[in-house]
Amino acid sequence: MQFSDFSLDKRLLQSLGHMGIETPTQIQQQAIPVALTGKDLMASSKTGSGKTLAFLLPAMQRVISTKALTKRDPRVLILLPTRELANQVYSQLRLLVANTQYKAISILGGENFNDQAKALARDPHFIVATPGRLADHLQQRHLFLEGLELLILDEADRMLDLGFAEQLKAINTAANHKRRQTLMFSATLDNQQVNEFAVELLKEPERIAIGSAHSEHLDINQSFYLCDHLDHKEALLLNLLNAEQHKQIIIFTATRQDTDRLASKLKETGLNAIALSGELKQNTRNQIMDSFSRGQQQILVTTDVASRGLDLLNVSLVINFDMPKFAEEYVHRIGRTGRAGAKGDAISLVGPKDWVSFNNVQSFLHKTFELSTVAGLVGKFKGLREKPKQTLRKPKANKAKATNKGSNTAGAAAPQKKRDRRFITGVDVGDAPMRRKPQSKLQETPED
Repeated sequence: MQFSDFSLDKRLLQSLGHMGIETPTQIQQQAIPVALTGKDLMASSKTGSGKTLAFLLPAMQRVISTKALTKRDPRVLILLPTRELANQVYSQLRLLVANTQYKAISILGGENFNDQAKALARDPHFIVATPGRLADHLQQRHLFLEGLELLILDEADRMLDLGFAEQLKAINTAANHKRRQTLMFSATLDNQQVNEFAVELLKEPERIAIGSAHSEHLDINQSFYLCDHLDHKEALLLNLLNAEQHKQIIIFTATRQDTDRLASKLKETGLNAIALSGELKQNTRNQIMDSFSRGQQQILVTTDVASRGLDLLNVSLVINFDMPKFAEEYVHRIGRTGRAGAKGDAISLVGPKDWVSFNNVQSFLHKTFELSTVAGLVGKFKGLREKPKQTLRKPKANKAKATNKGSNTAGAAAPQKKRDRRFITGVDVGDAPMRRKPQSKLQETPED
């Protein structure tokens, strides 16, 4: 199948040719025809599957081939959870609108609010935005969405995880008319919150699922190495980085402090590395990502801020210096390589603090991974044993009850009298055993 089979405008086909894209991916083959019919759509696919073009091409085709409902309102609104992902989508959109008369802008948090208001006043046809900032402009009446024709939500599950539900509802209400089409993309369609939210936004949507969040990346070779401590991790990291050549590398760490420290350490050894974290100003983050995407650095050391939405085709190796807290994030991290059918490698360093996360990843992917070693750097840590489950002891039989069972004598009333002690202080303490008071201060046990 070719893109020309979708009956797309010649200008879009020319843009795809300039981008070097010839054959549609699986998600594009299934999602584009549905979106072109005007139906609402719920779709899921793994990272690197080409879903961005799966919604951008139908959006462009709709704007080119149909008349606008109003002159002032945007025709297409694309919402994304993070600024990095929004910038990535906006970059691809700009390539598609380059040889047309249509205007596209981005409205992101962390950028100048007044400049954005001026850009909105110029009546753009396409808006790529993060929901929080767009909701702010809606409240200030800097734009109106009565004439919006197409609402696209990318990584809807992530937006809900980040707490944007109220902003999304406000945007939906502002653009709520019968002729609007909605496309929703999510990592999985099995998410209850996503499905409940879809009921509010979508009208009898078609559902498309390519793979699942639990499926492993077949184009990525995954390796895991056990580490004793931080110094052992760093020694393994340097050994692995020098073992073979890679075009570009992303190293994920747990905290901002770790990114700065590790990037500095790699620079001291002569490696070309740069650090990125969410605490940096948006302009600085943009400059770092632009520099790395141009190939000016070989290694990007970052937190999970870069685990989603970055389509960097030259990244051939991802290293988890620290395992992520959530198993789903592991899938997104390693998905930064092995994109668009290319092969990639993913290496994870597992220390004692990472062991629980490592086991969670195995459970999430329904797979047991073999552990690798490096000659001369084999550590003592072999994993943590699971604590045996404690079994509750059976309560000792009440002697008075046992000896007087079935009788109605005074002895049988003793257990009832014991239970009534719960109310001596006027507080119901349930069936918890009563503790004796220490006889003297010398017998008291100090708190740990």
